[in-house]
Amino acid sequence: MDDYQKEIADLETQVEQLVEADGDARTIAELSMQLEILKAIYVRAADLFGRGQQDEGLRYGLRIQGYGDWTIDNVYAFVYERSVELEPEAHHAFVGGIRSADFALMLNS
Repeated sequence: MDDYQKEIADLETQVEQLVEADGDARTIAELSMQLEILKAIYVRAADLFGRGQQDEGLRYGLRIQGYGDWTIDNVYAFVYERSVELEPEAHHAFVGGIRSADFALMLNS
């Protein structure tokens, strides 16, 4: 389990505990949205990282954009930063944008 998976698991536990304790609904909703976003970013970063293991062009794209070597941390940073640049209209649109964005194309542009 890497640091990102641990962060997601910790947040899931926190949400579950709040739900079980009948915690503040607004806090639960906000943490649930944050959890959904982190999961979407992680899935996309892990996918891109795997693709880049076999694709020198992706690794080169990451380096020339200033993110350094091809590590999960650097790929995650790239996906995270590009994700926050997406223009969210609503939470689900934002998560959908993360899920549908072509991060490999962004590396090569």
